[in-house]
Amino acid sequence: MPPVEGISGIELQALYGYILQVLVSSLRVGAFLISSPFFGSRMIPLQVRIVFSVALGIGIMGHVEPPSPSVLASTQILPIVFQEVFLGLVCGMIFSILFATVQLAGEKIATTSGLAFASQVDPSSGGQSPVISQIFSLFLLIIFFSLNGHVVVFRYFFQSFDAIPFGEFRDFKTTIEVGLSASGLLYEKAVILALPIVGLLFFMNVGIGFITKSAPQLNLFSFGFPLTILGTFFALYFSVDALQFVFGEIIDEAIGYLKLVLQVEK
Repeated sequence: MPPVEGISGIELQALYGYILQVLVSSLRVGAFLISSPFFGSRMIPLQVRIVFSVALGIGIMGHVEPPSPSVLASTQILPIVFQEVFLGLVCGMIFSILFATVQLAGEKIATTSGLAFASQVDPSSGGQSPVISQIFSLFLLIIFFSLNGHVVVFRYFFQSFDAIPFGEFRDFKTTIEVGLSASGLLYEKAVILALPIVGLLFFMNVGIGFITKSAPQLNLFSFGFPLTILGTFFALYFSVDALQFVFGEIIDEAIGYLKLVLQVEK
């Protein structure tokens, strides 16, 4: 039996340096996948996200030159890791904030219509949320993927390494301001989504109040609540076309903020 040949120290050192380069190249995208909606949800196992991040990191290495293994093996790796993780987390949080507008709008509609009790476990977060919020979230994800939003996002991440190479990110103030500006849109977009349906339900409740005032023998629980819920379903059905345009604007806003953070031109 021939003797088993070991791996030389030079080859092990080169392999160790290559692994470090792959890990550093996948940090920016990996932090985004962990903190962003859908990609960071509990429906996708952590192992899948890690493998996907590493695969993207290998692809990024073919696009840009990562830092040398000698740099990564020293203390110079610390600011590089911090900057890469910071960029990815900020981009993921911006997407999470803007995508949360539909959940907030769904909660307000459910509360006004009496459907707040119709809640179930949200598989993406693990918490309880109204069914209307989950329907809005799924509707938004369908529009996002149908518009190839995921392709645009990952293309911007690849292009960001040309604008912001490894370890050369310095504009923390602008990035924080962009994140705060995105958080300000949370309630604005939620109000735009919920106000028409909530306003309709308000006038319906006023009308039901006049009816029950003039006819006290009518039971509010057996007459008012079914009518309100039925009106909510009709309002949601006839507002689908309008909702898709608002959802498209939310996606455009999220991608626009992503371009600002990653400093991508087009």
